[in-house]
Amino acid sequence: MIEARRQQRHFGEGLIAEEVSDLREEWMKHADQVLEDEQLVSTVFEALAKRSPKSRTRGRRGTPAEVVLRLLLLKHIRNWSYEVLEREVRANLVYRDFTRVGACKAPDAKTMGRWGLALGPEGVEKIHARVVGIAQENQVVKGHKMRLDTTVVETNIHYPTDSNLLGDGVRVLIRAMKRIGEIVGQQGAQLRDRSRSVKFRILEIGRVARTKGGPNRERLQQGYEKLLSTVGRVVGQAKRFSGEIVQGVKRSADAMQQAALDALRNELDTMVPRVQQVMRQAKQRIFSGDTHVAEKLVSMFEPTTEIIRKGKASKPTEFGKMVKIQEGENQIITDYAVYEKRPSDAELLIPAIDAHEKALGCTPRLVAGDAAFYSAKNEATAHDRGVTRVCIPSRNTKSAERKREQKKRWFKAGQKWRTGCEGRISVLKRRHGLRRCSYRGDSGMRRWVGLGVIADNLHHIGTVLARRKN
Repeated sequence: MIEARRQQRHFGEGLIAEEVSDLREEWMKHADQVLEDEQLVSTVFEALAKRSPKSRTRGRRGTPAEVVLRLLLLKHIRNWSYEVLEREVRANLVYRDFTRVGACKAPDAKTMGRWGLALGPEGVEKIHARVVGIAQENQVVKGHKMRLDTTVVETNIHYPTDSNLLGDGVRVLIRAMKRIGEIVGQQGAQLRDRSRSVKFRILEIGRVARTKGGPNRERLQQGYEKLLSTVGRVVGQAKRFSGEIVQGVKRSADAMQQAALDALRNELDTMVPRVQQVMRQAKQRIFSGDTHVAEKLVSMFEPTTEIIRKGKASKPTEFGKMVKIQEGENQIITDYAVYEKRPSDAELLIPAIDAHEKALGCTPRLVAGDAAFYSAKNEATAHDRGVTRVCIPSRNTKSAERKREQKKRWFKAGQKWRTGCEGRISVLKRRHGLRRCSYRGDSGMRRWVGLGVIADNLHHIGTVLARRKN
């Protein structure tokens, strides 16, 4: 049974609050008041209630929604893993008081991970919208200015090479087939474990690729030919195992074991097409010299990961998802978006103004962005929408009038303010973990980015309110 807030506090919690009152950071005192908001707690409560039809009325008492909210946000404020979060909350009285765990037993890491899944990306978006609303109510953000930029949040994958991807696929397929064999015994086709052969082929390819003076193309082709032949046999065996489960050749009289067989068959059916896709792209790259394969797969476990090049000297190629970050005054992030497919920056300006109006109920007077957001149509549309100053440079213009416009004091001041968005992205990556997403899948990426953004907003709201009080 779930509850929004703990109905009865322990005797020792008052003593804890009194002892740590002067140990909190300044922003935490005001952030604590923000998180008391009833709508925030209600959003988490409703998300947890959907896990089971009778979660509201049946079962043992679960962790209150307000504690769930605070623990998830503390994790991203400090950029901890769930394991570190559990250890720190158990050991630190300040965190026990801030998260409302108090004198109770701190939840374990696996339980907290399930809360994040239950909350989902939609719940995170609702929490973010409410936090921005609270910032507006407290005059932390007014909506007169808007700046935006894009960045890449990487998925949690190793650097993709075709040989290593094939090794990942073979490892998963053989592991699944071994489990099937343990359940069904000698029924149907028997597994021939080719994982050792695949490992040797991958090591051989790696040695050739690292050869001094550049890889020997002929030896590289020979290595890939042997690897692809072996992987093809593993894929064929996986198809036979899957077919025999469907036909009933491999089956179990035990209902639980039969359910496990069906789950393993689904795993095989999911992984086989991915391995075949990597085999195709490896053949095209190695034997045909085609490096621009459509729908190129760079991870067996995060298949939607994109290859993104933003022209960075330090990291020319990134593997992840494109993310848009837009801010108002006092560095409050008013909107964020994770894109399934990388869009052009110029396509994002007008939707960003729409999102600003939806979040804050007003059109910004000044809109700032880098040159990638510029187009004559965007500038004209923004002015028609009521934006007084569109501070986006056109680097390719030959118009003397446009060049004079970009040298005006207000334009330079707007561009100077715009550079703060790059600093905000840097802080999100360093302090809140947006450099690399540890959650799985597209929904995990949206949750990771959303919680990081909320954590940063909470920190800044607390900081601004603390500064005012002083």
